Amino acid sequence: MKPGSWSAGEAGGPTALSVSPGVGSRGRNLLDVFLADRVPAGASLRNIRADTRVRVAGRRVGMDITWLDDRVAVGGGIWNAENMAVLSRAGITHIIDMQIEFDDRPLAKPHGIVVCWNPVDDDFEPKPPEVFERGVEFALEALREPEAKLFIHCAAGVHRAPMMALALLGRGSTVEDAMDLIERLRPAADFADVYVRSVERFLNGRS
Repeated sequence: MKPGSWSAGEAGGPTALSVSPGVGSRGRNLLDVFLADRVPAGASLRNIRADTRVRVAGRRVGMDITWLDDRVAVGGGIWNAENMAVLSRAGITHIIDMQIEFDDRPLAKPHGIVVCWNPVDDDFEPKPPEVFERGVEFALEALREPEAKLFIHCAAGVHRAPMMALALLGRGSTVEDAMDLIERLRPAADFADVYVRSVERFLNGRS
């Protein structure tokens, strides 16, 4: 995928980097299923996993990002050029921006980071399948590139971003297993029933 953007229509200070916990066997198996049909010929899941499992922490002083795997992360808003530069240095190449409040594309362009702006309101109303289709298609295309890393975010990384991550990971397993993985690695994630039902409708409607 060439650098560009997709469209659907806080301040920064020094940013802390710390090693994040390793993914447990159950979570690793789930992610292996998710990645299995995106591994290029001749490559392996072990090679896909980099040795740079880091968490960018500190919501008030920089980026808030939790890695679900070495290629897929979820978290809060970016907001400014400094935080976008932090993501670029962490290897992020693609972003799904679920914020209706903020369009990341102008900040991402100088770094060649590809953005799918997929804005939805955190209004606890059902979300249409098109929202998830747009994000999942973007993610799958991005992850066909062996070096690509994807960041899914909203404003706080509590509702909309975990919801989108659930639609992505739920393709290769049960929704319950995907929720367990996300909640274990990111305790701040909160799966509202209406959002979970929206994801289930999307997944059940796929051929």
